[in-house]
Amino acid sequence: MNETAIDGWGAACEVMARLAGAWSFERAIEGQGCMQGLATFTPLDSKSLAYREQGRLRLRNGTELEASREYVFRRTERGFEVLFKETPLRPFHAISLSASEAGALNGRASHLCNLDHYQSTYTFRSDGSFVIRHVVSGPRKNYTMVTAYDRAAPVAANLRRRLTFP
Repeated sequence: MNETAIDGWGAACEVMARLAGAWSFERAIEGQGCMQGLATFTPLDSKSLAYREQGRLRLRNGTELEASREYVFRRTERGFEVLFKETPLRPFHAISLSASEAGALNGRASHLCNLDHYQSTYTFRSDGSFVIRHVVSGPRKNYTMVTAYDRAAPVAANLRRRLTFP
């Protein structure tokens, strides 16, 4: 299937606009731990979003830490590129999206970091959620990390639910 339009996300070139805002996420890091938190995509200019995640990382040995990560997502004709938020910006990978028969937009990329190889897939589901999967292999790293994102509920709605009395 070569179409790039999906009900939940629109065309591949529309994904960036639909990412803007807050997302809750859950991450599983194979053999190492898990993380839950909030990710925000904030517009930087007409083509770029600043990505920032913050959350609680729970390692397999019981250690719990506050963790954060930042990237810049930049729109391309058929998807986006992800850059490390450094000065100057440094490329991580570029994702070209295409529609699948299952009703999702999918894209994949690879990245070599020293001798460790990252194979990444992005799946934008028709229900409006998305998943990022990184399979990392090499002499220093060997794990799979899967992060599932759902649109974060507005704070006011959450407060209303907690303040409702029977």
